[in-house]
Amino acid sequence: MARFPLQPEHYRRSLTYIGAAVLVASVTLYLALPVAALFFRTTPELFFSSLSDPYVRSALYLSLATSVVSLCIVVLVGTPFAYAHSRYTYPGKIVVDTFIDLPLVLPPAVAGFALLVLYGRVGLIGKYLNMFGISLAFTTVAVIMAQIFVASPFYLRQAKSLFEQLDPAYEQTARTLGASPLRVFTTVTLPLTAGGLVSGAVMTFGRALGEFGATIMFAGNLPGVTQTMPLAVYGAMQGDFNIGITISILLVIISFAIMVAVRYLASRKVPHA
Repeated sequence: MARFPLQPEHYRRSLTYIGAAVLVASVTLYLALPVAALFFRTTPELFFSSLSDPYVRSALYLSLATSVVSLCIVVLVGTPFAYAHSRYTYPGKIVVDTFIDLPLVLPPAVAGFALLVLYGRVGLIGKYLNMFGISLAFTTVAVIMAQIFVASPFYLRQAKSLFEQLDPAYEQTARTLGASPLRVFTTVTLPLTAGGLVSGAVMTFGRALGEFGATIMFAGNLPGVTQTMPLAVYGAMQGDFNIGITISILLVIISFAIMVAVRYLASRKVPHA
């Protein structure tokens, strides 16, 4: 039988497929192997036994509690703020946009130091609060403040974008039927943007849960008071290495669940009528 030599375009196509496969595999392995190493470094028995350690439980409960409180504050304050910011034009709006995005690029340690300079005992505002016996730095409240500062842009940006993309005709139609602005917002605007808002809220919760730099600078690393899970991992590096692995695996599991939830919500279509 006669053999037909491969054409040059076949060679190029094959090389392209091989190059793409190597590139995808390399990037995936680079990102996945460090995470996989955590699971290979421990055993199920050791992992579950470490979960009962007071050090782990304290950090887990504190992280979940402060992250939930931070999320509630961001949603309750950020939703009407994002709506007003997206619907109205006012002087300095570009500056406000810049400050919304600033925590995304600002190093967390700088954010924590800035909060300390402002709210610390000798800070610009903290020194006056200290006169009334109010101390914010190195308290659980400081943890929540740091989480809000670094995580709120994830929700604010998402909410602002959703409100800007929503067709005003839906709201105008509701107003012509006699609905008040508040009723229009709660019965028309929020339901039409609910999927995206929940997605932004989930991302905000995940970012608050994983916050480290701003927290350790402004709140410190006090067990049971300000020591969240990321700080507990840092502390475990100097003590029980297995505890650090257990907490790290917990954070990986929670982060993975958050990403799955966000992708699920993003895949759902929001009804428009």
